[in-house]
Amino acid sequence: MDTSWLGWRWCFFIGVPFALLALVLLQLTLRLPVVRRENVKIDYWGATLITAGVSLLLIWVSFVGDSFAWASWQTAAMVGGTLVLLVTAAWVESRAAEPVVPPKIVRQRTTALAILGSLAAGTAMYGAAVFLSQYFQVSRGHTPTEAGLLTIPMMAGILVSSIVAGRMISRRGHLKPFLVVGSISLTAGFAVLGFVDATTSLVLIGVAMVLIGSGVGLTLQNFVLAVQNTVALSDIGAASATVSFFRSLGGTIGVAVLGAVLARQVASHTADGTPVPAAYGDATGHIFMISAAVAALGIVAAVLLKPVTLRTSLDKTAAAESPERRP
Repeated sequence: MDTSWLGWRWCFFIGVPFALLALVLLQLTLRLPVVRRENVKIDYWGATLITAGVSLLLIWVSFVGDSFAWASWQTAAMVGGTLVLLVTAAWVESRAAEPVVPPKIVRQRTTALAILGSLAAGTAMYGAAVFLSQYFQVSRGHTPTEAGLLTIPMMAGILVSSIVAGRMISRRGHLKPFLVVGSISLTAGFAVLGFVDATTSLVLIGVAMVLIGSGVGLTLQNFVLAVQNTVALSDIGAASATVSFFRSLGGTIGVAVLGAVLARQVASHTADGTPVPAAYGDATGHIFMISAAVAALGIVAAVLLKPVTLRTSLDKTAAAESPERRP
């Protein structure tokens, strides 16, 4: 720790006043019309099965390779249980009156590709945020504060690219070019980081972080925006939540899997007599090369995506009749 009087719990406590401030501002400024619906049917079974299936998958990912082997009865039980729960959830969702994840939305080409792209971008983004900070501390010997400051180039890339892209999309209405460029930038940034070790120039790492940040800013929210401008207006909420859910899921699973790979690589290198900083640096480069391969799936999704333009009408009938909109 950088200070003797603050513990690790303050990483979370520091966010409390900002959360309270946001709550107050929302209460004072947000004014939304209240629409009451009759005969609302909540999809309890679908929500329960999806939550149970995903939770079991995350538990398996968190413990496999450490508490038990990949090829073990625990793996068979957890993976098998996950498949049973998710298949059952898919069956329930196809028959629910108001499903949590409407199958008709997921089957649409734009939504399916946006889910794939969001999975790739989420996995890459969360991996970069977690493992770069650890790399700067363990391999390069920086303090936690210094490690956070060294990730500023990535944050700057996200900030600038998202603002510029937002303005240009609002002006021109076209989404696909930004998704393609962003996916390429994201993959290129991780490809560069795939060659890092304990002595790599911080300038080169900074350039790679700018590429990653720019890629995140150009893709992460724009995949959601692409879906919002193709599905019927009545399905926008469910579609947006579905894409965001898979983005978070990809990030969670990605960090767990990459963390397991990192730990195994470090253990292997140190067993051979390599000092921990050097071992950690080499292992970090290895997992970032894996991240580059995952991020490349985002390029595939962006290229295969049909051209999408921002809506210029709120005609619900027209939107419902034309779920896949073209310019």
